[in-house]
Amino acid sequence: MTKEAVPMRVSIDADVCIGAGQCALTSPDVFTQDDDGFGTVVPGREDGTGTLVREAARACPVQAITLR
Repeated sequence: MTKEAVPMRVSIDADVCIGAGQCALTSPDVFTQDDDGFGTVVPGREDGTGTLVREAARACPVQAITLR
């Protein structure tokens, strides 16, 4: 299994997120923004895979995204 294919548990720390939206722009199949503009994980997509999820985590300006 390649590194991109390994499932990861994806979460966003709501106390840290500033609503920059980089996650939703980078990986819209896994991330979205709530009504207040803060990043959230799309329901059912908490076990994200792939390079775009990793890129979204790196793109977050406050490192609010955790991949495990």
